[in-house]
Amino acid sequence: MKVEALGLRELLELRTAFPADVEQDAVLVRCDLPGSLQLYTVDLDGGELRQLTNGTDPVNGHFLGSPGAVLLERDYEGNEHVQLWRLEDGRETPIAVAPDFIHRDACLSPDRSAIAYATNRDNGVDWSIVVHDLRTESERTVFALGGWSTPAGFSPDDRTLVVQRESGRTGDNDLYLVELDSGESMHITPHDDEAWFHTPVWLRNGGGFDVATNVGRDTSAISRYDLDARAWTVVHASDWDLDCHGDDAGRWLLVHENADGYSKLELLERASLRSIGPVPLPGRGVVEAPVFSRDGATLVFRFSSPTDPGDVWAYDIDAAELRRVTTLPRPIAADELREPELHRFASFDGESVPVFLWEPDGEGPFPVVVMVHGGPESQFRPAFLPSFTPFTQHLVSRGYAVAAPNVRGSTGYGKRYEHLDDIRLRLDSVRDLAALHEWLGTRPRIDASRAVLYGRSYGGYMVLAGLAFQPERWAAGIECVGISNFVTFLENTAPWRRAVREPEYGSLENDYDFLVEVSPITHVDAISAPLFIQHGANDPRVPLSETKQIHRVLSEKGIRCELLVHDDEGHAIGKIENRVETFERAVAFLDDVL
Repeated sequence: MKVEALGLRELLELRTAFPADVEQDAVLVRCDLPGSLQLYTVDLDGGELRQLTNGTDPVNGHFLGSPGAVLLERDYEGNEHVQLWRLEDGRETPIAVAPDFIHRDACLSPDRSAIAYATNRDNGVDWSIVVHDLRTESERTVFALGGWSTPAGFSPDDRTLVVQRESGRTGDNDLYLVELDSGESMHITPHDDEAWFHTPVWLRNGGGFDVATNVGRDTSAISRYDLDARAWTVVHASDWDLDCHGDDAGRWLLVHENADGYSKLELLERASLRSIGPVPLPGRGVVEAPVFSRDGATLVFRFSSPTDPGDVWAYDIDAAELRRVTTLPRPIAADELREPELHRFASFDGESVPVFLWEPDGEGPFPVVVMVHGGPESQFRPAFLPSFTPFTQHLVSRGYAVAAPNVRGSTGYGKRYEHLDDIRLRLDSVRDLAALHEWLGTRPRIDASRAVLYGRSYGGYMVLAGLAFQPERWAAGIECVGISNFVTFLENTAPWRRAVREPEYGSLENDYDFLVEVSPITHVDAISAPLFIQHGANDPRVPLSETKQIHRVLSEKGIRCELLVHDDEGHAIGKIENRVETFERAVAFLDDVL
């Protein structure tokens, strides 16, 4: 019996929502009903969405102190030059606007009287932390040690700010306490191993905070810092990575466990750290953007899965009740979508590599699309991802298998695994793709001779590397905003990006020859498979020149290489019509070459 394929446009137009903030009985929601993520408000009990913004570029925001006022964060056509505005009564007034520079990661003081943000407007490269007083509209720089820094939360009395600063080693950062009156800062995380400190959650009395960190460990645990004793204590641990969140009232600590990619939530009493129990979820999937109401009565979060595009949910803690806050239209029912199975395969050195696998109905053997995530310090998780899930579900409904591996270098499996692809180990992650191809070839319902690579950003590099270093294995590639030449990438990426990426990839000063060797364009003569490429013209991370050079060389060789450039996009595809065009053309390409 022929199975009806799920419509690609219908899948791509499935809408989603994220909570951005909670205030009293209202939730600030990011929702893509207009085609890109815009801001809405909705009652905490659910009901009609009330639209606040209606631009073409995606936006983010927070509630400000006065009723109806919102902090608006927005860039222009994907250039990532985020500017900050105050939105009130439909009018926008500037807070931090300098279009040639970036104002990112804004966080508000507990009383909503001040905003801290990071900006590179001093020299375009280094990041300073600025505190903007919303009452006087004055601001001052409070932290400027150079490098990549991020504001990570005000103390309850608004007098101290925690700042995260990357150390220059891959997967490693530090925390600083900045006294806002004096401007003095104190480094509180001296450590020898490579370790990451996530966003801290202050204790209500201001005497310390809890933070997820993997210092001295392979996975992240929750540690508590005592300001008076200047001492750290591990207070909650697991075999999986943990993160934590809290409420302004100091009632709760939410522990978020990443268990093989799936979310598990546990609620602890803040003072005693006694477990109240798990937070119920709508299903098996991934929680994102958890945020508490300021009184700690309600926890709000986005839940999604491969079969659920994602809505905002609220958990009434005292009543122990979970309810849906947003109910977006779903023209495709969940039971028409497919869940993957989680497997592991042994790579060339015996390393166990996780892979999520979708197989279509029928006997096969089926062609297979291998989807490689970006990062590389990232993880494929079973959430509803706009650049992966609709494409996946459409392909599976049409008789393709889809495999999404977490090759070495991925996060979520401990820092040992995360560092297995650093610098001179770069090609070991590419060798994981060869091992995956061999494993797929052992499955009778999969035709490994019709295996295709798909990836975005660093995943795009992996596509090109697979085609260049393993040309006999891959029948085609679909590559978006990928790196074709590490040397020209580092030379031409935004100046602030180069300093961030060299610890992972290697530096032009010390690793030039190696960067040349691992670049796909160096081995372009080995590429014989047809290739489809998408790129945004305003991409500040991977310049469009990376795509143009590989497209030019392959075209001159007579290799089929289709190129789609969106003039109004950057590193991501933020607009629905551009996403539809990309994947409709990618599917047509696959059908033709396979």
